[in-house]
Amino acid sequence: MIRLDFPTRTVVPAGLAVLGLAGAAFTVRRPLLMSAPTCLAGRWHGCYDTFNGVVLMTLVGLPVAALVGWALARLRRAAGVTSAWRRSLAEVGMVYGTVPFVWMTLMPGAAPGVAPGRVSLVPLRDLVTMGPIGIGGNLLVLAALGFFAPVRFPALASVPRVLALGAGCSVLIETAQYVLWLDRVSSVDDVLVNTVGAGLAALASRRWWRTPGRVPPRPAPAPATRGRHERGGAAARRP
Repeated sequence: MIRLDFPTRTVVPAGLAVLGLAGAAFTVRRPLLMSAPTCLAGRWHGCYDTFNGVVLMTLVGLPVAALVGWALARLRRAAGVTSAWRRSLAEVGMVYGTVPFVWMTLMPGAAPGVAPGRVSLVPLRDLVTMGPIGIGGNLLVLAALGFFAPVRFPALASVPRVLALGAGCSVLIETAQYVLWLDRVSSVDDVLVNTVGAGLAALASRRWWRTPGRVPPRPAPAPATRGRHERGGAAARRP
């Protein structure tokens, strides 16, 4: 039976994630390529203020993110840090997989600074208007945070704690949309879907952060039994 060492067992899921992103990018390649000329020209408008442009540049920057994770792991291994690969890949994945989605949620609408903030506090009312694409996008906003945070921080190695973290982060995002007058709707349904996405991602990475159960200690022999053995041994030693 071939046993994989820890770096390999960690890199394989990361490679599968990259392949999944590449497959998704191939599916939506036409919208992404529409933003390619603007992004490659280094223009902010038309690239970083559009969903297609942000997704395209996130995919383009994946090799750089992988190189940063590799460099952090090498430095930590040289310093004798335990779990160097786990910590480095979790940190890079958590940041790089979350920041682009948060950036997209904070993109202004048609009338930023003019239209007042709008709030929707009725649960499940906005799910119908989101549609499958909107629901899928909201599930991914904090998915990387939910996947890698319990791997990196043992204090978060629990699905309820990840759900609490996701809810708190989502509330901050919706509050920023309202306070900054971005002409976006701050909805309780966004908080719910974002939190569910973080929780599902935490379940997907559970094998890397769950704590194995402790082996119960062996019970000590009863005092009465130990006394009988001692008396039997003393009687056997008598002449």
